[in-house]
Amino acid sequence: MRVVLCNCPPSEAETLARTLVVEGLAACVNVIEGVKSFYLWDGALQEDLEHTLLIKVSEDRMAALSDRIRDLHSYDTVEIVALGVDVELSDPAYVAWVRS
Repeated sequence: MRVVLCNCPPSEAETLARTLVVEGLAACVNVIEGVKSFYLWDGALQEDLEHTLLIKVSEDRMAALSDRIRDLHSYDTVEIVALGVDVELSDPAYVAWVRS
């Protein structure tokens, strides 16, 4: 099981979240609104308002999930950060649900 972080423009967040769940690529997607991001791009400091997606996915769907996010996302360089989950310390019923 993985938790994936993906920032996106506010206008794309709900479409991304719904699509990933409906297509069976993610068990659940939480949308955290109003994240202010600062980063260097093309040598200049950028400041953008984004939404963060917290995506819960089984290990075997990770590659397909990443491909689909890249297909749907408007950024040239898409944030897809996969975090490991300690399944031994997590609720077993929840882990089983995500994996199913």
